[in-house]
Amino acid sequence: MKRNLITFILLVTVVFSARSQNAGTAGAFARMGFGARGMGMGNALTAVTDGDIATYYNPALSAFADHRIAQATYGILSLDRSLNFLNYTQSIQPTAGISIGLINAGVNNIDGRDADGIHISDYSTYEDQFFLSFSNRVDKNFSIGAAIKLYHSKLFDQVTSTTVGFDIGVCFQPIPDLTIGAVVQDINSKYKWNTTSIYGTSGNETDDNFPNLRRIGVAYRFAGGSGLISGEFENSSQSTNLFRGGVEYTFVEYLTVRGGINRIDPGTDATGVEPSFGFTVKNSLNGWTPEISYAYVFESFAPEGMHVITVSAEL
Repeated sequence: MKRNLITFILLVTVVFSARSQNAGTAGAFARMGFGARGMGMGNALTAVTDGDIATYYNPALSAFADHRIAQATYGILSLDRSLNFLNYTQSIQPTAGISIGLINAGVNNIDGRDADGIHISDYSTYEDQFFLSFSNRVDKNFSIGAAIKLYHSKLFDQVTSTTVGFDIGVCFQPIPDLTIGAVVQDINSKYKWNTTSIYGTSGNETDDNFPNLRRIGVAYRFAGGSGLISGEFENSSQSTNLFRGGVEYTFVEYLTVRGGINRIDPGTDATGVEPSFGFTVKNSLNGWTPEISYAYVFESFAPEGMHVITVSAEL
């Protein structure tokens, strides 16, 4: 059992840390992005206040929502990984907004073998994040928001952990077409692992801290609302520094295309640039507007890229 646990943990660590902005740290699944629009724009949505607002990037954004929107996202990933999202955002008149959502990730079909190399079982692992965010405009062009996030992770058999973390963010529009956003993420987030259920008195308890992320972003909307360009800088408690950027353009009313670059590392210890692209098609139907969005993300440390499909509706 001990060897099986060690092998399993090593496999999970390799699979998830390869996708993390802070390799080898907890909560990597929650730093991969959110939805086809965000991931298609290189995850540079910290200051984007229109369209399908995603408070995953900044809890202060929901105060600028002008409609209700529900989203469901399915990710197609290599290495038997899964990544899925649910989200609902709406305004609260006259100046506030709220958002609730779920991120689910996991790895299936992990080949478990004994000391003689004989297959004994297929293992799996999963992680979930439930979040609730609220924001309010203290001024017409300035909002402040906060999010509470509940994490739950099953690593192996009876080895599980649950933790609570927080995000705080602000958003400011100095002129109508320019927005500046800033956010601090995963305050207090950490897993506590206890292996006494497997090892008995030889087990112990370990704290696994999430990296604290500090990010500032800028977004500029083109004249007439035909598209936007965004960029941001992120620093973490693990001393990582990353840039990312994205652009989207609406060619016709029902078609928007986008592209982005994530994880631009200015240091010598680069973690791998990840380009992405995608599109959205939509149409009005009896007072609501269904949308289908798609993104393709070139993964730096995986044999194949990631396909992300989001179905959403403005209500």
